[in-house]
Amino acid sequence: MARICEICGKKPSTGNNVSHAHNKTKKVWYPNLQKVKALRNGTVSSVKVCTRCIRSGAITKAV
Repeated sequence: MARICEICGKKPSTGNNVSHAHNKTKKVWYPNLQKVKALRNGTVSSVKVCTRCIRSGAITKAV
């Protein structure tokens, strides 16, 4: 379960790097994940969450 947001399920996306000569090589874009201590089901646990979920308030940080 590495590199997957535990809240929204966001995961790496793939595509091509395209050079000026139109050569194509594989490329992976990873989500911006942060390890955060958050309240889940009344307990504090460490979760990997994308920054969009942190900003939108989808989790509550533990104090």
